[in-house]
Amino acid sequence: MTKKKLTQNPLFLPLVCVVLVLAVNVVYDIAQGNAFYDFFRITMQASASGEQLLSGRLVTILNRGSEVAILAIGMTLVVSASAGTDISVGSVMSLCASFCCMLGAGFGVSAVNDPSEFAMPLIVGLIGALVMGCVCGAFNGALVAYLNIQPMVATLILWSAARAIGLLLCNNLIVYVRVPQYQVFGGYIGFMPTPIIIAAICIVVVSLVLKHTAMGMYIQSVGINKKASRIAGLNSKRIIFMCYLLCGLCAGIAGIVNSSRISSADANNIGLNMELDAILAVALGGNSLGGGKFNLAGSIIGAYTIQAITTTMYNLGVSSAVAPVFKAVVVIVIVVIQAPPVKAWVRKHAASRSTGKEAAHA
Repeated sequence: MTKKKLTQNPLFLPLVCVVLVLAVNVVYDIAQGNAFYDFFRITMQASASGEQLLSGRLVTILNRGSEVAILAIGMTLVVSASAGTDISVGSVMSLCASFCCMLGAGFGVSAVNDPSEFAMPLIVGLIGALVMGCVCGAFNGALVAYLNIQPMVATLILWSAARAIGLLLCNNLIVYVRVPQYQVFGGYIGFMPTPIIIAAICIVVVSLVLKHTAMGMYIQSVGINKKASRIAGLNSKRIIFMCYLLCGLCAGIAGIVNSSRISSADANNIGLNMELDAILAVALGGNSLGGGKFNLAGSIIGAYTIQAITTTMYNLGVSSAVAPVFKAVVVIVIVVIQAPPVKAWVRKHAASRSTGKEAAHA
């Protein structure tokens, strides 16, 4: 692959950005007198129960960034099809997690139920959470696709209501489900963190569907020109509806993973501000928020870039209270680098330098 083709690849800038973030950790480790590969070291550590578990900073980034990566899948499709964002995914995560734990703990009366036992079968809670996510996605999709409400306004409803509904379902309590079968979704399968496996499965399934069916082309077509797509025979409303439905399903999966990590449904904090990270992941991946063509791989890289920035802040000893400020500065720099005007200026500057060199040799 030539240098020009490499730099024009849609994944070039997202990959460069995440490499730069990781390089900061390498430089910091060297400055601290550690080996340059300390940040990339992956080891096996014994848990409290004696099990050998995969450990390391890269593992932490992949593990902790899994929820944002799952949300980024649905957000990418929503942005591409409707040229708008779903700002309700964080609240929908909270609602789905609350509904799942409510079913598992016995309809929110955790104060009297034993949180170490299921009141209902685990599968009921899991299916309930996924169905709840689909219902929320269908609600948003119906408003956007069939009532032509602007996406941010339509999803603002559940952004404000879904978390409150979750609190009502749980009697305004934190519902605990301390059952090993449930904890595994946010814990480990063998030595591997389960969230990494779940995120990988979601990415592979959606990628295969988009690659081996015409769905991906239909979504991009609707996002580029909804009227022209309808004239060409595509049911643009149904396609947009399906994208929001899938986004809600992704939020349900992420909610299960998040609540499983803490073995409870904390409706006030689960998914808090994660809709912003999901939208930012799409932008960092080089996708246009104006709809049309999308790059799912770029969004996934963007999701893990966000987690890499967070991990880097903590590695540098930045307080959790001020970390968002530094994170925002880094994100601004990355977004500016990937902005179309900046890309155009870089290409123009490179072309002029190339022309100047050719003239000099002539």
